[in-house]
Amino acid sequence: MRRPGLVGRNRLTAYAFLLPNLLGFLVFTFLPIFGAFALCFFRWDFATPAVFVGLKNFLKLLHDETFRISLWNTVYFTVAAVPLTILSALGLALLLNRGLKGLRIFRTIFFTPYISSLVAVAAVWNMLYQPSMGPINGFLRSVGVQNPPGWIASTRWALPAVIIMSVWKQMGYYMVIYLAGLQAIPGQLYEAATVDGAGPWARFRHITLPLLTPSTFFVIMMLIINSFKVFDQIMIMTEGGPGRATNVLVYYIYNQAFLYFKFGYASAVAMVLFLLVMAITVFQFKYEEKWVHYV
Repeated sequence: MRRPGLVGRNRLTAYAFLLPNLLGFLVFTFLPIFGAFALCFFRWDFATPAVFVGLKNFLKLLHDETFRISLWNTVYFTVAAVPLTILSALGLALLLNRGLKGLRIFRTIFFTPYISSLVAVAAVWNMLYQPSMGPINGFLRSVGVQNPPGWIASTRWALPAVIIMSVWKQMGYYMVIYLAGLQAIPGQLYEAATVDGAGPWARFRHITLPLLTPSTFFVIMMLIINSFKVFDQIMIMTEGGPGRATNVLVYYIYNQAFLYFKFGYASAVAMVLFLLVMAITVFQFKYEEKWVHYV
């Protein structure tokens, strides 16, 4: 039986190891969140004293056209990027799980974009998307497309262009997650299903998909959160343009805070974004078990 003194020392040791992380969370996460929440109810430009305005910052959102456009662009980006990334990552994982020669080389090739500098990647894709001299439009013209898209110079194609780049950059990371999930599925299940006469699609539908549910749940949750927080690609590639075609919520918050110095209003927009992400996350966790049973 352990002595009370030993148990107490073990607890102190555990708390000592946890303390640096807890302090970091308190200083760099909790306090800024609390400060942003408090700032929602003030008008402050950093140069003059803060003025309490109550709910005026939130009421202003109802009449802010740029906010509505930014919210729509963020939802558009999420709805398009999340399923495309999942399908791309799962497809690559299924191909690499077939025991191809040089598996490590292919896995490295597909994973490299994820760890590459986003600034460098965005600069390269900007050159690829160049309307008149870019290789993408050059290829499209060579196969008979007379008027290829203007990509980042077009209000219609700018956001899809950013989505394509984002999917290409992220799919390697989620491919590794899916590949780990596929390799954890016992091969005996596929052998038994084959003996029972199940074809490739039946095996995929009734074995692969259900057993990949934990991986898919994690991938969906992370992709949705990251999509609502999209900023770097927009900042580097389009700066919210042309016009407001790629203006997203985080970029709008950045402009309101650090370009126009409307810190209170920017905090109100940030709280709306926080509530949206939290609501989606709670919804996902609430219906995870029902989704598992359905699959």
